[in-house]
Amino acid sequence: QVQLVESGGASVQSGGSLRLSCAASGLTLTYSGYKMSWYRQAPGKEREAVATITNFPSRRTDYSASLKGRFTMSRDDHKNTLYLQMSRMEPEDTAVYYCHVFDVHEIREYWGQGTQVTVSS
Repeated sequence: QVQLVESGGASVQSGGSLRLSCAASGLTLTYSGYKMSWYRQAPGKEREAVATITNFPSRRTDYSASLKGRFTMSRDDHKNTLYLQMSRMEPEDTAVYYCHVFDVHEIREYWGQGTQVTVSS
């Protein structure tokens, strides 16, 4: 059974930093067919992709242009865990953040339960 469990959500002040974690079980994040992403959904808005790591043909990380280089997505292969390091945070970053894994071969996706991030001005 696949599980993605996010943690690290909190309330921070504008300009602060936060690191989110997504612990995966039931799948191995180094598998070439996976695309791993962080999404976020702000109140009244659609869910949007924040950052994505792909494994094939080579490992790469892509970010939403709106982030202006403030966020960094990484992966610890030994812990089978994804991270999202957020810095210089803004009130507009307030949202529920979700971990997502998409299997491009099986056309199957997995979502975490989400973790709340609130940035106050």
